[in-house]
Amino acid sequence: MSGTYLGMPSFPKAAHEAVGNTTLRANLKHATHTIRDKRAKAVAELDDWALLREAGKQIKDHTLRHLDTYLVQLEEAVTAAGGVVHWAADADEANRIVTRLVKETGESEVVKVKSMATQEIGLNEALEEAGIAAYETDLAELIVQLGHDRPSHILVPAIHRNRGEIRDIFTKEMGEWGRPAPEGLTDTPAELAEAARLHLREKFLRAKVGISGANFMVAETGTLVVVESEGNGRMCLTLPETLISVVGIEKIVPTWRDLEVFLQTLPRSSTAERMNPYTSMWTGTSDSDGPQTFHLVLIDNGRTDTLADEVGLQALRCIRCSACLNVCPVYERAGGHAYGSVYPGPIGAILSPQLRGTASEIDASLPYASSLCGACYEVCPVAIDIPEVLVHLRERIVQGGPATRHGNRVVLKPAKGHAAERAAMRAAAWAFTHPGALRAGQRVASRTRRFHPRTLPGPGRAWSATRDLPQVPAEPFRDWWQRTHGKKESGK
Repeated sequence: MSGTYLGMPSFPKAAHEAVGNTTLRANLKHATHTIRDKRAKAVAELDDWALLREAGKQIKDHTLRHLDTYLVQLEEAVTAAGGVVHWAADADEANRIVTRLVKETGESEVVKVKSMATQEIGLNEALEEAGIAAYETDLAELIVQLGHDRPSHILVPAIHRNRGEIRDIFTKEMGEWGRPAPEGLTDTPAELAEAARLHLREKFLRAKVGISGANFMVAETGTLVVVESEGNGRMCLTLPETLISVVGIEKIVPTWRDLEVFLQTLPRSSTAERMNPYTSMWTGTSDSDGPQTFHLVLIDNGRTDTLADEVGLQALRCIRCSACLNVCPVYERAGGHAYGSVYPGPIGAILSPQLRGTASEIDASLPYASSLCGACYEVCPVAIDIPEVLVHLRERIVQGGPATRHGNRVVLKPAKGHAAERAAMRAAAWAFTHPGALRAGQRVASRTRRFHPRTLPGPGRAWSATRDLPQVPAEPFRDWWQRTHGKKESGK
């Protein structure tokens, strides 16, 4: 998988630097609290939300179990409707396919709808190397692109920027990319939005090639679906002569009836809206409307490997609503850049290490980027048990073991730096299977508790540096129970 930011340190190091940025923390706190409060109200309007959540989970699980069948059905439907389907095993192959398709049109620029998949594979950079300019048209993505920045949120990529910073970026950079910002631009939302509209309008009207992702693909008809709030997607999907959609293979749903569930849960979980202002659907090509040429590039890029993991595969249910980011205390303080991936927050902490593997320092640290509070699971509209997957991945990193990489079954070696943790877990496992030794150890700990240090020595210092060690009780529970209840029970 592409999408690893070169030079990124492990999550603890990146987060330590991020939490010292007071402006970043203020921006994130304001934005995430606003979004999650609105979401809670939108979800509360539906009495059957729990049933919709369960339905979404069941649909996704069924689809993943029969993914091969539905992908073939999708290909046949898209082809019958006039589209062309391409299969990409990894990021490099996907980039080569898209670059070739753009070059075949003779064009040197494209307009893009916000797409996590194209960010994942590093498509913009690949097109740039081939001499093709890719213009982001989503407002937040435009801010990120003009600011030579990286996205830090799934739904609101520029969430780490405030209005003053956005005004400065527009004033300084817009002229280098096209129509400059208006003179005397202020930081009022209406003026910023108008500046972006004027800047993008000329690109929409000039572009011959559009590139999109898709929120969903309907297997029975070959229909692709994009939901958005600004109208830029509608422009990119209808005005260009050629449309290239780059989509992960897990974005498929079997039928239109299945799609109905997600069109209720996605907008409420993401933008706290009853429905998205723009829901665009297209099936192949039409002689009288929209692009005359349509290509669908289906990318694997680690998804099949993830599908082979009985615990981790639930990450593929994700519909990219970003609700888990908005409630995560770790994301709120560290921000999205610390995750070193286009997928930040709790979902990124379980998805990126599975798509990319855990060989790098950043990917090996991501499953630890969580307090395991469970808030992410509570808000997930498809009931991904993120804490369960986090613990599962931590075990894989510490202990090693079987996994699937690039379609092959391999045995991973334990990651470096966890020898003390492995030894501690083996000692704990032995103690819990020997009740006599456990009881003796508890009694010794209770009787020596006045001498216990406030922090752990050696490797344990990293754990206790940010946590209070729990105080050992004066009497073990087993002894207390025997003293207070044991005689009564023996007398019955």
